[in-house]
Amino acid sequence: MTVMNAGRGAVLVTGGAGYIGSHVVRQLGEAGEDVVVLDNLSTGFRSAVTAGTLVIGDTGDRGVVSRLLAEHRVDTILHFAAHTIVPESVTNPLKYYANNTCATRNLIECAAEAGVRHFIFSSTAAVYGIPPGGFAAEDSPTIPINPYGTSKLMSEWMLRDASAAHGFGFVVLRYFNVAGADPGGRIGQSTRQATLLTKVACEAAVGKRPHVAIFGTDYATPDGTGIRDYIHVEDLATAHLDALRYLRAGGESTVLNCGYGHGYSVREVIDAVDRVNGAPLVRRDEPRRAGDPPVLVARADRVRHVLGWQPQHDDLGFIVETALRWERRLQRQPID
Repeated sequence: MTVMNAGRGAVLVTGGAGYIGSHVVRQLGEAGEDVVVLDNLSTGFRSAVTAGTLVIGDTGDRGVVSRLLAEHRVDTILHFAAHTIVPESVTNPLKYYANNTCATRNLIECAAEAGVRHFIFSSTAAVYGIPPGGFAAEDSPTIPINPYGTSKLMSEWMLRDASAAHGFGFVVLRYFNVAGADPGGRIGQSTRQATLLTKVACEAAVGKRPHVAIFGTDYATPDGTGIRDYIHVEDLATAHLDALRYLRAGGESTVLNCGYGHGYSVREVIDAVDRVNGAPLVRRDEPRRAGDPPVLVARADRVRHVLGWQPQHDDLGFIVETALRWERRLQRQPID
């Protein structure tokens, strides 16, 4: 792969030992970038960091962040560190505002003081709440219905305003439902007590769970279950490297959806796991979860146009295949 840094400063990746961050770190390493990972390992894993230098610490620790930015001459920050479980954000909102919003404020302030030039922020489709018709474009109203979405939207606002005041460029990437694992089988989602459907269904397929729960069967959708836009984590990681190239080439600050532009229902995803696994999962119908919209699908033309992003894995069967392969590996070799 072509080396991207060409004498530039280092790239700081917060949360780079986590699911999405670790895939981005691996791609950055393959691209020849000088990478520094900051992660407190509360949900991430040391073994998931396959490139760069890992520093154990928090984005809310001003001293640690400022030191890293100076020592490594960081010119770009990719910020993934966050709590991401929607139901938990409903029951414990202050945890989400403390980590997702307040710690991000600290990171942005340190970045501005250190003269960081580029900032790429991991946001979420949850900022849209329940968009009319179930489809969300970047200019759709942002009306989050849970504290997780609100905590991320507040961070977007801070980033926008700090960029205007201090002159650095940013790209906000609003993720839809991330799934799958590294096609090479090197890393994947190892999150304990995960809530993302594909991960949960694959855990059930290998016997880690007795069943897979379907939260809500009475939505106004073709089969009564919620519909989401599932994006392969490898394609999402590539979008971050595309965003980095874009900013380095002088691109204007922007907000972009990251999804494929079409959705699958909960039952369709579980059916796909059944097919790949070669055996049916035990399913259990449960009431709707708080904070879950019935349909949430990306209008995703803009990310292709602005970044030149070309996804390679827009295939539900492949998404499930890579996720299940990783889950089977975890069964053989658990990660501590």
